[in-house]
Amino acid sequence: MAFATSWLEKRALFPELFSESPENHTGIIVVIPAFDERGIAVLLNSLSACKEPECGVEIIIIVNAPKEAGADSLRNNSISIDSIKEWKKEHGNSFFRLYYFDAGKPSIPGWGAGLARKTGMDEALRRFNAIGNPDGVIVSLDADCTVEENYFTEISGKLLNKKNRNACSIRFEHPLSGNEFPEEIYRYAAMYELHMRYFYQAVRYSGYPWSFHTIGSAIAFRASAYLKAGGMNRKQAGEDFYFIQKLVPQGGYFELNSTTIYPSPRTSGRVPFGTGAVIARLIEGKTGGFLTYNPGAFRDLHLLFCCIEKLFYNDASGISVYYKSLPASMNSFISPEEWTLKISEIRSNTSGEESFVKRFFSWFNMFRIVKYLNQVHPAFFRKLPVQEAACEFLSVIGPQIKSKDPFDLLLQYRLIEKNS
Repeated sequence: MAFATSWLEKRALFPELFSESPENHTGIIVVIPAFDERGIAVLLNSLSACKEPECGVEIIIIVNAPKEAGADSLRNNSISIDSIKEWKKEHGNSFFRLYYFDAGKPSIPGWGAGLARKTGMDEALRRFNAIGNPDGVIVSLDADCTVEENYFTEISGKLLNKKNRNACSIRFEHPLSGNEFPEEIYRYAAMYELHMRYFYQAVRYSGYPWSFHTIGSAIAFRASAYLKAGGMNRKQAGEDFYFIQKLVPQGGYFELNSTTIYPSPRTSGRVPFGTGAVIARLIEGKTGGFLTYNPGAFRDLHLLFCCIEKLFYNDASGISVYYKSLPASMNSFISPEEWTLKISEIRSNTSGEESFVKRFFSWFNMFRIVKYLNQVHPAFFRKLPVQEAACEFLSVIGPQIKSKDPFDLLLQYRLIEKNS
């Protein structure tokens, strides 16, 4: 039974992209935006080497370019399309169906990575809609990645076949050595990933209940969850972060740590965020390091969150006393008037402690956390080199610091995360 027809008619960017109908047992559709990706066969070879899951699999590649794309990038798009065609011809017996759509340079305002992802994800939704499968899984991946061989079987076993789960962030690891790039690129990639894992652990420590990695190449979700979230947004960059903030509150979101995606550490100027953009800026700036948020800012956040459920039972006087007990950084971020008004409003619209806490964190969400962190640096805290912040935070949560080298620290944080 069709479940998304009305939504697709109103909100999909393009009409049906592929005339070939999906197979009824299709359970996983991987969506890959590709711009300036002449080496896309590397990813296809990696996907083809994976173990075959019990369900049917489709791969949808959206070859696209922003309006400012140069001649070299457009030539690489043509090479990418030729590579896809050639790969498909040579691997006709692959366990997955491979499709591509040449979006060219759409005239749609604000075209970028977000709209390329949306184009592919809307089509994946359309194909699941055609076979009446709202539980089908849409997977977001990037064209410069490779994957572990159990990629499909773990997505199938841990998400598709678990009815109480709706979406997940998938484990990722940047390559830390090799002959493909200069040593400094691997070192900067290690620093950036260390920042990401430190940030993830620090937000968890603060008491925020919905702390997950937000990487566009490493998420998967049911078609029904995509529909409920309103589909992928239209942002040119950072679209993954915004989209995940809509998925998580639905419930059933988890970290899939039993398989791994390997994003390339290459430099890139195609989007302002992400590994490639950060590494490009580090190399250009020749800073020799990566600055990140001070652990003290997360400790102050923890003081706000640690007893928040008690506010459900407090009157106006108690709400005011709680506010006055908060650290100066928090008092500077939230005025007493906003605090009293918001907490009173949340209390009046909830019937119990659990619903109060959920509504509170719907207000003080990840967007507000990032805004807080940016506001209190440098007013109250000094940003630190990532290895210094990571070491200081480890001393807070307990594990022995084995080394202060960014590579070693990253391996320690990876292990903490995998075992959590």
